[in-house]
Amino acid sequence: MRIINKRIFEGCVGFFSAHSNAKTALAVIYKVLPNLMIFAYVGLLIYAHFLAKQALPRLVGAPLGVLIVVSLLRVIINAERPYERFGVPSVFGKQTVCKSMPSRHTASAFIIAMAVLYVSLPFGIAALVCALLIGASRVLAGAHFLRDVLAGAGLALVSGLLAFFIIP
Repeated sequence: MRIINKRIFEGCVGFFSAHSNAKTALAVIYKVLPNLMIFAYVGLLIYAHFLAKQALPRLVGAPLGVLIVVSLLRVIINAERPYERFGVPSVFGKQTVCKSMPSRHTASAFIIAMAVLYVSLPFGIAALVCALLIGASRVLAGAHFLRDVLAGAGLALVSGLLAFFIIP
């Protein structure tokens, strides 16, 4: 059983097309929040360079590893995107063909959030909320299926738990 079908996808895209305030809010989450996560990550690396040098290899290695694994999985799996399957343009006109699974934006956001959580509980919780919003925005905008986002988040969360909290 599929959670999303063509009718639901058309309704979601139609909602954001018809409601400019909702589309603007989605655009901020979809386009701006990933960039803020990158800036937060750069800030985290600068902080670690000066004040937590022992954490730097983990803070660089885990996100880099997740990025490489997710990029390889996308090529191997080569799953189609919702707008390809249903023949309906996405909310923001994304046109990338295939390579939908797992969501790289979502995986990156979650592994960055785990890195932040490793250094600071309050900022880490805020980063996890941002990562959740980024993942949701990928589905709502029609760039990914829910399974793509869950796969990216799951891979990043497991990798983050291992790299930052379990492996000494």
